Amino acid sequence: MADLLFIFSTSPATFAGVCLVLGLLVGSFLNVVIHRLPIMMERDWQEQCQLLQGETPPPLPKYNLIAPRSACPHCGYQIRAIDNIPLISYFLLLRGRCKGCQASISIRYPLVELLTGLVSGYIGFRFGPGPLTAGALLFSWALIALTFIDFDKQLLPDDITLPLMWLGIFFNLNGWLGLPLKESIVGAMAGYLILWSVYWLFKLIRGKEGMGYGDFKLLAALGAWLGWLALPQIILISSVLGVIGGIITNIMAQRGLESRFAFGPYLAMAGMVSMLWGPEIAGLLGIRI
Repeated sequence: MADLLFIFSTSPATFAGVCLVLGLLVGSFLNVVIHRLPIMMERDWQEQCQLLQGETPPPLPKYNLIAPRSACPHCGYQIRAIDNIPLISYFLLLRGRCKGCQASISIRYPLVELLTGLVSGYIGFRFGPGPLTAGALLFSWALIALTFIDFDKQLLPDDITLPLMWLGIFFNLNGWLGLPLKESIVGAMAGYLILWSVYWLFKLIRGKEGMGYGDFKLLAALGAWLGWLALPQIILISSVLGVIGGIITNIMAQRGLESRFAFGPYLAMAGMVSMLWGPEIAGLLGIRI
């Protein structure tokens, strides 16, 4: 173990390569989370509604992040381990098609793997071996999952946002992120209350909801990881990205394409940018962070 740590410490490229491969593997699992977690939540909601109405929910087949095995939605062909090697299976072995029925497989699956791998490799190269890298990897993986779930379903699951917030406080409790615990706790509080206030102000003025409660919890998680001083930067970056996303959404709607706007992905992107390059951006703006 000591020899391995020495190699990683003296060869940033080697450690970055290990993180990249790990990120590719995690990206494959994130595809499962992105697809299945909303379905699991919907099943739970339906069961709770039936119980509240005094009905007995019918028994359903087991469905979680592990069971049943992944299968083609068109023909039911069960995906084998060799069919699930990140990037390689999609592009070289399957060529983007189901082995059972030749139906097209969405390009988004390898893109999520590639994105997770590249981000993980960069984190390993930038921060080197240590608790900071471990925290940054967990942080980035959670944000990638939240981004795609919110794009798909306009949903930011508590199953991810709340543990993410507590993990941020835990890492800062031990000083692993170099942030005082007080700033982490205040960041979580301020992150939630800022968007909570915006939500109610918008609702009082316009009479309708402008965002969901998941956005409050996500910004609270970002504040817990990065501290309250990072919140203005995160809000600014997410607002700029949100405006660009809103313009693209409107253009798509005008052309008759399916278009749904969610603010969570832009918060997640801003959190990622602030985690990786926050001090540099703050320095350019003349802001202490």
